[in-house]
Amino acid sequence: MNVVHRINTFVKLGEILSNPDVSAYPAFRSEIIRLQNLMLGSVNYNPWFTTENVKNAVSAIAESLNEKKIEKWLSAYYHDGLEPHRPKTVGVVMAGNIPLVGFHDFISVLMSGHKILAKLSSDDKHLLPLMADMLSKIDAGFKDQIIFTEGKLENFDAVIATGSDNTARYFEYYFGKYPHIIRKNRNGIAVLNGKETTEELTNLGKDIFSYFGLGCRNVSKIYVPENYDFDLFFKAIDDYRQVINHARYVNNYDYNKSVFLVNKQPHFDNGFLLLKEDTGISSPVSVVFYEHYDDFGSLYKIIQHDQEKIQCVVSADKRISRSVKPGMTQSPQLWDYADGVDTMEFLINLK
Repeated sequence: MNVVHRINTFVKLGEILSNPDVSAYPAFRSEIIRLQNLMLGSVNYNPWFTTENVKNAVSAIAESLNEKKIEKWLSAYYHDGLEPHRPKTVGVVMAGNIPLVGFHDFISVLMSGHKILAKLSSDDKHLLPLMADMLSKIDAGFKDQIIFTEGKLENFDAVIATGSDNTARYFEYYFGKYPHIIRKNRNGIAVLNGKETTEELTNLGKDIFSYFGLGCRNVSKIYVPENYDFDLFFKAIDDYRQVINHARYVNNYDYNKSVFLVNKQPHFDNGFLLLKEDTGISSPVSVVFYEHYDDFGSLYKIIQHDQEKIQCVVSADKRISRSVKPGMTQSPQLWDYADGVDTMEFLINLK
């Protein structure tokens, strides 16, 4: 398979995922039925993987897999060549916090011409193998390029590993002698200036509540000017109130609320989200931290200081450079790399 074959195969996968209908793709009947069953039944093995969450993840991937977007992504690397002389086996340790969170590493390894040896999280072990089966059915050349393992990673040339700050230390110890990318905890932040429209604040709610806030791109911290009126924010996000009906979410909400009350910690509470003033970046499920700022100069220094903890910055204010528009954090493009590390460049330069 050359890069043209690889592109065409992923484009075809995107078409099927965009319209997973047996009548439209009868040759993929069994795979489409598996996908539909996973959309409905993933919650049985991971309570956070609701039907809506799985559908949203599949839809976001399908949207990214069109020919123009893939070509735009890869155009930055054609001068280096996407046909390695000696393809490597790249071990990928995947997280399981949201559905198909490891897909970008998956497509990056395969599109760079290498073989992937993937160790899936027990929280998300069904969806990606299905994607692999669909790819192999579209082009049998992928069958030998994809290996899943439940045991210890062995016989690999490079590693991409994603986990918590604690597991990252483990990864550094075991994989440090190999070429590697090791990712730690990160979260999204939002910067408000008090002039946001209701629509922009409602969209920010999507960045907070998508996947129950479990993704590294979810907003867990907001920066607001002094004397910010949180009533505007709470009114705008009221459409997300149904999140409290999820058993695990409400358990987190009740627990965190109890902690704040027992410890007499000041906080805002709208009945389904807790806002607490805190200098931290990563907040618990059902909680968003907030912090006041005086001016953009002081805010810039704060963000720079916490850069290694921040995955993306959300803002409708054009003065915030390289920010993501509210509502778009969970729709990254193929060229939006986790932690700002160019995965494709790393893979292409493997010797």
